[in-house]
Amino acid sequence: MQEQPSSADETRAIILASGALVTILALVLGVGLVSSGVLRHLVQTIPSWLTVYLGFRRKTLAKWTALPVCLFWFGIMVCIWLFLLGWARIVTGHFTEIETAMTIIVGSASLFAFIQALRMKSASRWWVNLLIMAATFFLQLVAFRVSLLPGIANH
Repeated sequence: MQEQPSSADETRAIILASGALVTILALVLGVGLVSSGVLRHLVQTIPSWLTVYLGFRRKTLAKWTALPVCLFWFGIMVCIWLFLLGWARIVTGHFTEIETAMTIIVGSASLFAFIQALRMKSASRWWVNLLIMAATFFLQLVAFRVSLLPGIANH
């Protein structure tokens, strides 16, 4: 028997939604505006809107949408920093000061939300949770790939 979510878990759901919103704003408004890629970054953040919606409705299912998205974005930010430090070339490119600052914001928001999600309890069945996580991660990968298509990447 799984434990029922508490009011603290409902509060954490709001925190997850807030973290997802910070990530969306940082990517779309911060990075998107300086790199002329608002549409690209808007497409990349589509899965984060699931967490925003569920979290602000105080649904603990937000945990299962947040975990894969936070892991994805934190991983991307780590790869960017490994490149900036000259330690690895997993991700390459030119990053402005604003884009570099946004990597810190997105990475921090992702890590914080990930930790909050791990602390939440959920009353849903394990296989439902796994299915939600897998579907959200797949959606994130598809959104990221679609965002790199020429018609979207350059707008």
